[in-house]
Amino acid sequence: MREEEKKQPSQNFLKRRWAYPAIYLASAAIIITGILWYQAGNDVNEKAKDYSYDGVPTDNEFNQPAEEVNRSLENFVMPVASPEDTVIEKQFYDTEASAEEQEAALVVYGNMYYPNQGVDISKDGQEFDVLAAMSGTVTKVQEDSLLGNTIEIEHSKGIVTRYQSVKDFEVAVGDVVDQGQAIAKAGKSLFNEEAGVHVHFEIRKANVAVNPLEYFNKSLATLQEAQLEDKKVSGEQPDAEAAQENAAEDQASEDKATEDKATEDKATEENGADDAAEEKPEAEQKPKQESTDQKDDAADSGSDVKDEE
Repeated sequence: MREEEKKQPSQNFLKRRWAYPAIYLASAAIIITGILWYQAGNDVNEKAKDYSYDGVPTDNEFNQPAEEVNRSLENFVMPVASPEDTVIEKQFYDTEASAEEQEAALVVYGNMYYPNQGVDISKDGQEFDVLAAMSGTVTKVQEDSLLGNTIEIEHSKGIVTRYQSVKDFEVAVGDVVDQGQAIAKAGKSLFNEEAGVHVHFEIRKANVAVNPLEYFNKSLATLQEAQLEDKKVSGEQPDAEAAQENAAEDQASEDKATEDKATEDKATEENGADDAAEEKPEAEQKPKQESTDQKDDAADSGSDVKDEE
């Protein structure tokens, strides 16, 4: 009896109309609370990954390539080990320089004048190591008999250094080089034979050559911020094919002129020979006529003597 009385309250509770809806609502509330608590815990974990504490960035924000950081701290330097032991054979052609300085900065090749797009550095006519003027990535290694082989290193988007008239490459396309690393040796070029053993060095931004002397010991950021519209030079060095074609045309013109002169001289000689040939019969005929006249005179004299006898 007593056990039946104890079960009766719970049974009475379940018999009530709102009992089951109340149970469902309570269960749903517990489930929703658990979901919200779980999501809140994940948000806290994500924030902990981004910041150790408010205002302090994680290692991810400092995980930038060390090369880019190094370049921003570097200054452009001459591409040689001991600048004090070298000389600049030919300066950069500056549109704002004096007429005398501009003339000295012209390169003569194939009877044409080209403004020098960089500086030509030599060392007493001796070979020397050519060094990277700044850290970067090698984007071009090209053999060129006219310009003396070329290496290009990119230091930032659109900013490169160019090394021409070099030999004995020590780098390849795609190599990452450090400032001061040897990349080749100084050599010679057909384009500027007067310079002898040298390296032709250029700094370019958006393919516009700038005066290297103005950016030595200055940072990459200085060149990035520079305005170059007024510095652009109207002339460019020739590419190998164009220059060789010009030289071939000039040589052909010289050969044709020489051939024409030789033909003219030969014609003159032939005309002189013809004139001499025409004069010779007349000269021969005149002595012959004189001889005939002398014979006639002798005959007349003989007749006169005979008559007298």
